[in-house]
Amino acid sequence: MWTADIPFVEPIAAAEALAALPGLAFLDSAMHHDTLGRTSTLAADPFGCFRFRDGVATLDGRTVPGSGLEALRACLAPYRTARDPELPDFAGGAIGYLAYDLGATLERVAPPARRADLCDDIAFNLYDTVLSIDHGTGRCRLIATGFPETAPAAREARARARLAQFAALLAGARQSPEPVAQGPLVWRSNFTRAGYEAAVERVRDYIRAGDIYQANIAQRFEADLPEGFDPFGLYRRLRATNPATFGAYLAFEGLSIASSSPERFLKLSGRAIETRPIKGTVRRVADAAADARLGEALQANAKERAENIMIVDLLRNDLSRICEPHSVQVPVLCGLESYASVHHLVSVVTGTLKADMDALDLIAATFPGGSITGAPKLRAMDIITEIEGDARELYCGAIGALGFTGDLDTSIAIRTVFMDRNRAVLQAGGGITLLSEPGPEYEETLTKAARVFQAFEPDARDPTCEPDAGAGRAP
Repeated sequence: MWTADIPFVEPIAAAEALAALPGLAFLDSAMHHDTLGRTSTLAADPFGCFRFRDGVATLDGRTVPGSGLEALRACLAPYRTARDPELPDFAGGAIGYLAYDLGATLERVAPPARRADLCDDIAFNLYDTVLSIDHGTGRCRLIATGFPETAPAAREARARARLAQFAALLAGARQSPEPVAQGPLVWRSNFTRAGYEAAVERVRDYIRAGDIYQANIAQRFEADLPEGFDPFGLYRRLRATNPATFGAYLAFEGLSIASSSPERFLKLSGRAIETRPIKGTVRRVADAAADARLGEALQANAKERAENIMIVDLLRNDLSRICEPHSVQVPVLCGLESYASVHHLVSVVTGTLKADMDALDLIAATFPGGSITGAPKLRAMDIITEIEGDARELYCGAIGALGFTGDLDTSIAIRTVFMDRNRAVLQAGGGITLLSEPGPEYEETLTKAARVFQAFEPDARDPTCEPDAGAGRAP
């Protein structure tokens, strides 16, 4: 690895400077936190583009053998490097996403009735040069691997040239003024209020029948975008209205992703695994004392705690498949985390990966995340597909980075908008248990989506959401 320290650059200014190159990837700790939100990572101009869709894997448009995660492993294998403890956790590798619907290739579950085909099942770009911004120390480091060159002299020459190229782009970085709203947009939901409440009752019927204990059901909102819509401008507004520890902006060919996720899916560092499932949500209020009481009430809520503990048990079971015996632990159970618009109950589950396994084995054993499927997982996934009808695509998949070192860090793709040139998609859902009440569950989906809608709005008024054919007004 080759490195160069540069003067501190604000993350947004750095992203705007690097957007002059193709394939901008911005893993953004917009909500700073000593551990979860300590570092922001930026990369651009990938040397490889891996895609997997309809059972076919490609690298730079050329078909490669294998499918899904196996093909991705083979494409990364030539660039495997040892971890340097002096470098940030991510110092080059693949950044991208795993769509929720990849789960249908990993497990025997029913396919959705409808798919908009906005997303691949897997999309990762391979980056040889990254900028790491440490929000604790203010240190900005450029790191270059020199890949795809592998001969020592050629690799060093490329790395030094890339450091100089990126440093020059960042030397003049200046943050532009805050973007103006590009809305309001007219959002169409695939559920009426009555339809969503009926879906909650259907899940409860499945629970009474003994099929499942819990399932996550989501609304899918779509809106047409005006000509010339600026996806990165939307992300800047999103990180202001709903800052999150696992924010992300990714630019692909024909697809942009703006995410303000609060939830870590999987982190693998060496052989140490951490997952942080969220189950249990309540809205925040302006009055500090009342807000604190809402958080305390959430932690004491028997229904919300039961929901969280069910998912913790599911994840413990998933991890036990690929972890060393007796290594799976729960250091935090139903802890309280607070974000811009909501309080969440968050647990932490850890384990030690078996010596003969890697990050892609970890994904295969646990994807999609239990917190956004239900329990038992496979039956819950079939019920989700039956009730929602539409493929989830990116929603409730994972966004993040897979290093050349083999380390992994991903978020659950919630509070996330994905866009092509013509339309934007946003989904919001919640876990349904036997104790769920249809009306409050519907309102919870709107609470989760509200700050994302607000990013499109010129002011703080409620978002417009009109029905499509056969649907009713969502708010």
